[in-house]
Amino acid sequence: MSAAVATKATLQTTRECVESLVGLVEQGKFLEAFDAYYGEDVAMAENRSAPTVGKAENRAREEQFVGSVAQVHESRAKSVTVDSDRAVIEWVLDFTDTEGNRVRMEQVAVQEWQDGQVVHERFYYDTNALDAS
Repeated sequence: MSAAVATKATLQTTRECVESLVGLVEQGKFLEAFDAYYGEDVAMAENRSAPTVGKAENRAREEQFVGSVAQVHESRAKSVTVDSDRAVIEWVLDFTDTEGNRVRMEQVAVQEWQDGQVVHERFYYDTNALDAS
């Protein structure tokens, strides 16, 4: 499988797509990143949970998360590795939720890309990190 893909009328490599997605997320544009770079049949899972399949279903989950955030203090990719159609992103996310709780979490996203879109993503994180500090 080729790492070069046609996206939005330009030729982008998987690495360029990942870098663009990271840039959007680091700007707090979570839903814009999702809309631009996730495929219609994307399967997304957290830790050992069964995946949620479908763009609409996963967007609803993303909307729920974004709606629970009152303020983002930090959204940063600590490291990014891309190899062919696979990407691994180490994320740092620090936010205050709508109940006033400050949450800092670090997670790793393992992604499979196809034709400029994420087709599978699994997040790995310490569930204890979700306890607000």
